[in-house]
Amino acid sequence: MNTRFLPYWLLAPSVIFLCIFFLYPFVAVAVQSFSKDGAWTLEHYDDMVGHWKFGSTFWTTVLLAAAIVPFQLLMALSMAKLVSGLTTGRDTILYIFAIPLGISDLAVGIIWLAIFEQSGFLNSMMMSLGIIDQPIILLGHQNKWVIFIAILLAELWRATAIMMVIIVAGMGLIPKEYDEAGEVFGANAWQRFCRISLPLLRPSLQTALILRVIAAFEVFAVVLVLAGSNVTVLMSEVQRWAFDLREPGVAAAIAMIILVISIAATLVIMRVLRVPKEAQI
Repeated sequence: MNTRFLPYWLLAPSVIFLCIFFLYPFVAVAVQSFSKDGAWTLEHYDDMVGHWKFGSTFWTTVLLAAAIVPFQLLMALSMAKLVSGLTTGRDTILYIFAIPLGISDLAVGIIWLAIFEQSGFLNSMMMSLGIIDQPIILLGHQNKWVIFIAILLAELWRATAIMMVIIVAGMGLIPKEYDEAGEVFGANAWQRFCRISLPLLRPSLQTALILRVIAAFEVFAVVLVLAGSNVTVLMSEVQRWAFDLREPGVAAAIAMIILVISIAATLVIMRVLRVPKEAQI
């Protein structure tokens, strides 16, 4: 058997899959966003930018991503450090931390809605403690900051686990001799983590941050359940333009904006967390 083309045959299924489910939809959306009635145009982008809701929606999405991702990174690092340092019960704790990975975005939104809604757990707890006399509307349009916090908490609970799993895998690749050498030279646990573990975790941090930042700009179901129309994000506008307003071209334009932001964020993360060849394990 001729093995010359074997690597290409092995790669072929993945390449075909990417072309069908990623490259083709991307090209189709790009063409749709720049064309109307068979002619090339920027009209969809003009409609998108000129709409009164676009500015607030764009900055709400950016603010939400900027608030969620740093918190998730800190939590994921803490959880990964805890899991990696355990000698007994490690698998159990890791399983508990990873439970949210098996729950859909919509289900997470419903769970947290049951906490924050007027008849939910939070109101019941505050009434039982005597903090309030009657249930209050926490997720009303007058309390947008409460809605923002509810979305932030729901996303922290839902999506931190994926970053934690990636970082735990990265920590498992760091030779223990490095940490032991740092201890011999008098470095405490915090110094060893900051000076040894973190620099060697750059490849894992790259992957975790890229995946999470992209997902943060695509958040939809949690926002829809908890906020409705009180708080909108870019993906909410894609859904509204495509199905409510019947303007798929404008929806495609917003999707392209999300793509551009995701690519820009990916390049920044790769630049900031680039791994020098001499520092690779």
